[in-house]
Amino acid sequence: MNYTDELENTVVQYCQDLIRIDTTNFGRNESNGEDKAAEYVAKILSGLNIENQIVGPDSKRSSVLARIAGTDSSLPGIVLHGHLDVVPVEKDKWTKPAFEALIEQDQIWGRGAVDMKNGNSMILASLHELINQGWKPKRDISLAFFADEEAGGALGSHFVTKKYPEYFENASEAVGEVGGFSHTLSNGVRLYLIETAQKGIAWMKLSSKGTAGHGSMVNDNNAISILAKAINNLVNHKFPITIKDSVRQLLEETATAYGTKFDQNDPEKIVAMLGTLSKLVSATLSDTANPTMLKAGYKVNVIPGQAEAYIDGRFLPGNADNFMSEIRKIVGDEISVEAETFDVALEAPFKADTVDLMIQSLSAEDPGAKVVPYMLSGGTDAKAMSKFGIKGYGFTPLLLPNDLDFTSLFHGHDERIPVSSLKFGARTMYRFIKEL
Repeated sequence: MNYTDELENTVVQYCQDLIRIDTTNFGRNESNGEDKAAEYVAKILSGLNIENQIVGPDSKRSSVLARIAGTDSSLPGIVLHGHLDVVPVEKDKWTKPAFEALIEQDQIWGRGAVDMKNGNSMILASLHELINQGWKPKRDISLAFFADEEAGGALGSHFVTKKYPEYFENASEAVGEVGGFSHTLSNGVRLYLIETAQKGIAWMKLSSKGTAGHGSMVNDNNAISILAKAINNLVNHKFPITIKDSVRQLLEETATAYGTKFDQNDPEKIVAMLGTLSKLVSATLSDTANPTMLKAGYKVNVIPGQAEAYIDGRFLPGNADNFMSEIRKIVGDEISVEAETFDVALEAPFKADTVDLMIQSLSAEDPGAKVVPYMLSGGTDAKAMSKFGIKGYGFTPLLLPNDLDFTSLFHGHDERIPVSSLKFGARTMYRFIKEL
């Protein structure tokens, strides 16, 4: 068996094993199985004689840290990272079990198959092959497999980077999710999107106060009505469009692929050409704020004195200072606005040696690859590492079937990854890590 066969078999096995460990993160310090997943990863690393440690704020919220010494101390280090937790599952909405990692229709089904136990498996399988071949990196490599990413990382990446800065202080870049996946345009041009930017996070609680009373009475100071008006204003607000460099280059390359030009006064025209990817890219043209949860009342015939709504706010790089003040202006003075989670937006250069390695690795596996930058509308653990001046990139490479709506699988029902895509990712990741 050659190394490629071994690599492909290993990445499939690791991915299935990790999916079968239920690491559901319910938020508010409620989770399953992150400790068991951390022990699994640590066992693999220990088997490769890579010194590692399991750390966390308690025995359940476990992250794994490790370091591989490079041969050239003059070079800056690099962090390879992933997260161990997954979002909850609505079991009745799935057609396959969420934690059995069944292989059917040449796909691995299960929560975490794309977010991001596939990426963890690529890193681990690549290291398994490289270390066993006697490989040593030129750069110091720090490995971090974090808990709690799906709830903002307070108990994962933020805790770890604060308590164990020595793993990050000498690194210039961090490579993790979400990027390196293919998207084939309708004319056959195959783009590979490397994440070079991501929006900032503002998870907010809106609160209104009114006069409690009997549900049968007229009430001109109803907390729910006050809050509903504020939410309606927020939903209907149009944030101004701002084209950042990563988005501009993606749209320019897409326009060129279709033989047209990008008009910054009509970006949605080119966004629409991206098909299933358009929803994600459209969200990176401006700040966004979406209501996600409501809380009010305790009995149908009682008007409550208070109502609450939770808002998922995302702001573009450079907009952090103005975002919260704009939200308060939109919802009005009767609404209290509290940012329960607030984290930075990120930007990294596309022209960089590490990105060149990504491009070379992708092109070696797919000579038709057209590699472009993009901005992630969500957030990753790269935010926690940015305080060290580390530039974050998303690179978990996948060659995807043309008809797969990949982005809808993130946090979606029936999450799954084609086996061929996972194997492609392992081969590409192997090439990338080998040159570090």
